[in-house]
Amino acid sequence: MNSYLVQPALYGGLVMGVLSALPLISAGNFCCCMWVISGGLVAAYVLQQRQATPITAGDGALVGLLAGLIGAFVALIVSIPLNFLVAPMERQIVLRVLENSGNMPPDLREWMERYAYGDVRTTFAMQVARMIGSLVLWLFFGAIFSTLRGLLGAVVFRKPQPPTTVIEVPPAP
Repeated sequence: MNSYLVQPALYGGLVMGVLSALPLISAGNFCCCMWVISGGLVAAYVLQQRQATPITAGDGALVGLLAGLIGAFVALIVSIPLNFLVAPMERQIVLRVLENSGNMPPDLREWMERYAYGDVRTTFAMQVARMIGSLVLWLFFGAIFSTLRGLLGAVVFRKPQPPTTVIEVPPAP
């Protein structure tokens, strides 16, 4: 792998990872996809600014893919403490659902009661399952969308080709 691709991919991955892990910003899948898109564009923009010549579409796609993969792991790391901060609010929502729903399968009701009343094993299992599911989704969609946006960034942020100077040498006598 070319080393000049790594630093722009890190920048794009950090932008994508941090922003898509914040629960208030990525409350919906649409918002999360918008941050995924931004990772590839940021990476392609930074790569283009660091190069003297225009980058190719392949470079844009590769830096976008790297940004998506890095962003998935950054989002996972950032989301770990955030998931545990959000858990008390989720418990309140689960309690309201339990109070307002009468017709629910017994196994589901038992699991929701354990989670709502703070059973440590159930809470930990819920957080681990959420993190694994999020990582899979971030890896899959992050890789696809960031690669496409890296391609787009290679075209949109293209620098003009520097003029080439042709020096004519007179023929030898």
